[in-house]
Amino acid sequence: MRVGIITACEPDFPMPELEGVPKAIHFSELTTTFENIMTPSGRVQILHHQAPILTQMDVPEVWRKTPVVHLGPIANEIDPKLARAFPDSLLCLTPQGWLRTWDDKGHVRPGEWPEAAFVLENASVAILSVEDVRGNEDWIEEMAASTRILAVTEGYNGARLYWNGDLRRFHARKVKEFDPTGAGDIFATSFFYRYYHTRDPWEAARFATIIASHSVTRPGLKGVPTPQEIRDCMLEILPKI
Repeated sequence: MRVGIITACEPDFPMPELEGVPKAIHFSELTTTFENIMTPSGRVQILHHQAPILTQMDVPEVWRKTPVVHLGPIANEIDPKLARAFPDSLLCLTPQGWLRTWDDKGHVRPGEWPEAAFVLENASVAILSVEDVRGNEDWIEEMAASTRILAVTEGYNGARLYWNGDLRRFHARKVKEFDPTGAGDIFATSFFYRYYHTRDPWEAARFATIIASHSVTRPGLKGVPTPQEIRDCMLEILPKI
């Protein structure tokens, strides 16, 4: 499948890893920039800069009927009304950027999401981590009731999936963790891809959990799954004949 990216950033922002990927860029004075500080009690985040909000005007006409759309705000930089801008697409969310707020010094904490019901009811799939809501189970239950499919990742404990009134848990592989950053993004991408092709949330969750387990064993973008890892994963989850 081909990927296109819509984002907002400074004109000279380096993107060597995305060379060859089609991009629609809203050029701005600032690029959303976080500092992640790992502590014994968990990750501390500081927001240094926030890019402008992306709206429907930033979406190229030719991309408005793309089969899969992923809305992934980082620091509330996506207009919630975009949730209704793709009626013919599989609309997927990673809403963590809508769940954040920050103080005058940029220290990030969970915040209110007043547009949650509107955005979630228009989505096909939403994926978040238990860390995004600081373990607030009431909030998770509310979101599960508001959207068709909700996946909640739980780090080395794997993930849980809410669908059609049912809840199932998917255990992560036991591996030596090197760098957990980005594992949730790889889980989400893998889930969206597999769900688009199968329309089976349970299989998508199994696939995504295994792929994300591989990703934490390597640093940075080296955690992106290799073609061989993807093939091995597919063989593992497909029914034995």
